[in-house]
Amino acid sequence: MTHVDGADDAHIRVLIADDHPVFRYGLVALLHADPEIEIVGEAGTGDEAVELAEARDPDVILMDLNMPGLGGIEATRLSSRPRRTSRSS
Repeated sequence: MTHVDGADDAHIRVLIADDHPVFRYGLVALLHADPEIEIVGEAGTGDEAVELAEARDPDVILMDLNMPGLGGIEATRLSSRPRRTSRSS
C-alpha cells in the first residue's frame, strides 16, 4: 500500500461506531486481520463517537447511521469539523 505521507509504517486509524456490540466486534475482528489498520476506538452511541473522534483523531470513521440519541448523520457532521493538523503520540 502506498501512503500519502510516504511513511512505510503508517497505519490507517479507524474508529468504529455502532450501537450493536456484536456487529462492532465482528468489524474489529475483520479489521484486525490487516496489519495496516489500527482500531483507535469503538463507540456505541453517536455522542461517544464524537467524543472519541475528537480525542483519538481517526483517519476513518465507520459510522452506523441509525443509533439511539445522537444519530450517525449528526455525529458525522460533528466529527467532520476541522481538527488539528498533526497528531501527538
